Amino acid sequence: MRIPDKFASAATAAALLGVCVTVAPSATAEPARASAAEASVAEVTDAATVVPVQTTGPADRRFNLVVLGDGYTADQLPEFRADIEKHLNVLWSQEPFASYRSYINVWAVETPSAESGVDCDPSLTSPHRDTPLDMGFWGGCNADSVQRLLTVDSRKAAALADLVSGTESANRQIVALGNSDTYGGAGGTYATASGGNALSTLITPHEIGHSLGKLQDEYDYYARGEPGGTYTGDEPASRHHTLLTEDEMRAERKKWWRWLGEESLSGGTIGGHEGGLYQTKGVWRPSEHSMMKSLGYSFDQVEREVMTQAITDKVDLVEAHAPNAAPVRDDRTLWVDTLHPVGGELSTNWTVDGKQAAKSVRTLDLRRLDLSPGKHTVTATVTDPTSFVRDPAIRETSLTRRVTWTVQAGKGAPPTRRTPVSPEFTGHTATDTPVGAESVVYADTTHPTKRTYRVQWKLDGRTVHNRGNDRDLDLGALKLRPGTHTLTARIPGTKQSLKWAVDATAAKATYDLSEPLHTVHRPGRPAEYVYDGPFTMKLTSADDQDGHVISQFRVNGDGWYTYYGWPTDADAPFRFTPGGTVIDDLVYGKLGSFRGVPWDDATPEYGTHTVEYRTIDAAGNISTPRSFRVTLLEK
Repeated sequence: MRIPDKFASAATAAALLGVCVTVAPSATAEPARASAAEASVAEVTDAATVVPVQTTGPADRRFNLVVLGDGYTADQLPEFRADIEKHLNVLWSQEPFASYRSYINVWAVETPSAESGVDCDPSLTSPHRDTPLDMGFWGGCNADSVQRLLTVDSRKAAALADLVSGTESANRQIVALGNSDTYGGAGGTYATASGGNALSTLITPHEIGHSLGKLQDEYDYYARGEPGGTYTGDEPASRHHTLLTEDEMRAERKKWWRWLGEESLSGGTIGGHEGGLYQTKGVWRPSEHSMMKSLGYSFDQVEREVMTQAITDKVDLVEAHAPNAAPVRDDRTLWVDTLHPVGGELSTNWTVDGKQAAKSVRTLDLRRLDLSPGKHTVTATVTDPTSFVRDPAIRETSLTRRVTWTVQAGKGAPPTRRTPVSPEFTGHTATDTPVGAESVVYADTTHPTKRTYRVQWKLDGRTVHNRGNDRDLDLGALKLRPGTHTLTARIPGTKQSLKWAVDATAAKATYDLSEPLHTVHRPGRPAEYVYDGPFTMKLTSADDQDGHVISQFRVNGDGWYTYYGWPTDADAPFRFTPGGTVIDDLVYGKLGSFRGVPWDDATPEYGTHTVEYRTIDAAGNISTPRSFRVTLLEK
């Protein structure tokens, strides 16, 4: 039986959802049907509008996230834009996307729908909707599928993405959002998610982990509710799965040996945790739970290193540089323009004939080197010093770029012709939205042949002394006081200037708990609430700036978990119980040790627990965690 084309996007369903479906390639249609299909695709593309959401550089030199919408009528396009904002802010709250969001372009392709909603939502008997991308639950209204599998017509999705000039399958990720509040999505080549369901916002980073980083699932099951067996294959090619013990990893210096023993970013300790690749035993993963295993947690250090490499491999750290095709005279200034991660500065070091000449600057005045007559080799080495990467091979191949010039000193090369170059800013951090207090802000300029245009920074009218590379300013190093500040960059002696608002105030979160038996207040200690059964917690955030705010919590110092309400109702508070609550064969809200699936340890955990909570706002500010305590009495 041939599989309808709308299933082709789900080569595998979102493993995040615990579903895997293999589908056949699209069939070759009869001529009349093919013509009808082409006309249908043409109608969809003709009605579409490409809207840049975040532009950090040319599409062919960036990693591009192309977001499509289906089932949003013309009047509902503002809802589509709001759903994009929520999905993006969740993505930007996760590392390494938070630090490297400046390497990513985001494009929305808006296609008004004749009808609101998607097919078979929420049941097989629900209506079919007239929508551009034919999105539908139940694997496209397939009685043999599952409700949460949300599919899209792959040909139409690709055609819409192709409208974004400069993008192709190698440099983009397509995410299709269906106008629905029902939990669901799918993965594979394209990712889908229900736009209005808060839990679905976490599908996007997970699926990019698959598509961009080639990360594998860490589930110990293939189908929900059915534990996997014992892994019997060879050593996995996956960088975050192994058959080796911790001692073997250290001794052989393989897999994640450099990270062993560290506190995992997603909770617990980096080590050997049994289960993964859909098997319960016989294979090990780095963390107890992480983005590739459990919805809500972050990438751990091993996955983050992989993703950092993958993002960096999609771009060139050197954006532009002084001409080097022919030898240059020693009377000019060499320069490199680099990318600018939000999370830290790139390092640029200069050597002449292998010996260091300058460091932490983006320009080199050859006249100051007093070179001896003859030819010399000048090299600028641009490196990303991020702590996200420990493997020196990755740092050398993915996080390092070199530009080399042959310089003729003395006789043998004509003097450099002075070409007038007006002082202007050629690129900079976006000025239309506030920047966070920990961000790196940048401003690049034009480059004369025999001088350097300096950038002068001022914060609230006072000059900021910025040593070394003046193209970047690390706001985190300034330790700004809370409030809104004004940052300016100017080319001295000109009218060329830029201005940013700096948001140095994190969003605030408040909690609302179900009625306790008792409340205990002790001086200098967090409030303590006493319960004799399950209780609920609702987190509410507020910010003095625009933009969707992410709330997170953690229990007893475990990994930070993104708050989304409750899986079956985004507006309902999160529910905690001694043993957890099973919903659709996954477990939520267990107090004490982690439990993700029904066959994990279900031993009830009573006693006193500490719950911390925090926010991440649209500018990237992370609030100082606050906490309360809960004592659960055993009946």
